[in-house]
Amino acid sequence: MQNFKKMKYFKYIKALKFPVVLALLCSLQSCSDFLEQEPGTQTSIKEQLSDKKGVLTALNGVYYDLRAIHTSPTFAVYSDIQGGNLKFSPTYSDDPNRNGIITVPGDIEPFYSFNDQALDSDLSSFYSNGYKIINEANLIIEFVDGLKDATETEKKQIKAEALTARAYMHFLLSEFYSQNYSYTADASHLGIVYSTKSITNGLQYASRETAANTYAHIIEDLTTAVSFYSDNALLNGPAYSYFNKNNTKALLSRVYLSKNDWQKAYDTANDVISNSGVSLVESSNYVAQWEQPDLPISEILMEFTITKNEEGITGSSLAALFGYTNSTTFQKYVASQDLIDLYEASDIRKQLFLVQPLTTLVNLQPAQLNYYFSKKFQGNPGYVAFRLSEQYLIRAEAALKLNNTDQAKKDINTIRARANATVLNDSENLQDALFLERRKELCFEGHLFFDIVRNHKDVSRNDGCLSENCSLTYPSPKFVLPIPKSNLNLNHNLKQNESY
Repeated sequence: MQNFKKMKYFKYIKALKFPVVLALLCSLQSCSDFLEQEPGTQTSIKEQLSDKKGVLTALNGVYYDLRAIHTSPTFAVYSDIQGGNLKFSPTYSDDPNRNGIITVPGDIEPFYSFNDQALDSDLSSFYSNGYKIINEANLIIEFVDGLKDATETEKKQIKAEALTARAYMHFLLSEFYSQNYSYTADASHLGIVYSTKSITNGLQYASRETAANTYAHIIEDLTTAVSFYSDNALLNGPAYSYFNKNNTKALLSRVYLSKNDWQKAYDTANDVISNSGVSLVESSNYVAQWEQPDLPISEILMEFTITKNEEGITGSSLAALFGYTNSTTFQKYVASQDLIDLYEASDIRKQLFLVQPLTTLVNLQPAQLNYYFSKKFQGNPGYVAFRLSEQYLIRAEAALKLNNTDQAKKDINTIRARANATVLNDSENLQDALFLERRKELCFEGHLFFDIVRNHKDVSRNDGCLSENCSLTYPSPKFVLPIPKSNLNLNHNLKQNESY
């Protein structure tokens, strides 16, 4: 992966489009191989994006910012801590009065309690940075057709990646800030602002789309992107670190699933399974592949890979949240017993947990309790965005909704048999079995809470819950976050979510 350096200058823009915070939204920061100029000779956006090199530098910047969002300490744990897959490890301290105390990290405490605040939201930077990424993608889309040193195929490839980034970021924002698609029968409830023009086009104060329109825009961007992709990558690094036709289809199948468009979810997931050229990792190699420190599991379709500088030093990885080094050096997040108890004794996925005894204060007395650190995120792990296992489970769910129970059971059993778990022999409880299979197979990959909401289930957190609100009954306005107050102040047409 090529090295990314922050540019020493920025193009300041004193304009705002949609709910983006006033800042350096068009600065194309954190990119490599770009001109470093003294103040007074700054390059304008038009100049920066006037040739292929500048546009590719900008596209690299989009990926850099996407990686930063996915490895942030709030986004990376949100779905699994809210859904109940995660709990907290005790604090290690040389002070015997503090050693073994378990606390909730301050940067997630409000949303963990389903009590996030619009005035000081834990995820305000996610909201603002999300629209910043969208603005960067829009700039690329607006300038790419004018490139004189790129072929038409190259222009389409660049546009495809930018469209996918735009759609993906809107989809993530909709999951956090809009109720699930079937919250209303016709998806007429509030979605999000869908931005298709950069702020260089002038100041606009857009309103939130309906959920139906939000999804229509996402799908339009993704289907257009799929038609534009070629087989020739333009950026350096592993192919799985960038958007391509296969992982864009994987995203599209996820979007169709969230939209309850069962036939298209089935067809798209089936296309990825059949034609991507990627295969499921075999049972005999499953644990070993997750344990390798620098490479993702081979069934990966896309990973937001951790960057390295010229000396080989890595940036922040998910090990900063899930890592275990020794009995005095370990991170905050571990698996809950709620999750561990779902695995059969024979299930090889149970081997993906590093079991370590740690001193814990129980009734003010120190005790040695076991904690389960995920082996998925030791070493220098990136963020798993899409992998083939999810596509099997998407196809299974879509098949079940289409009354094709044989296919649903076959796909669930493919994942279960690979894990050496007991295969299903009847079709009575396939829906529950599928939900739990997703929870076990995709744990810590950002799915559980959104699976709960999509299936109109209740949140029930038991082991290790340190909140006054350990459960949440569906439906509830607290299944989504508040729009940050700073963004509401900037856009008078932006409507706040209910109860905030």
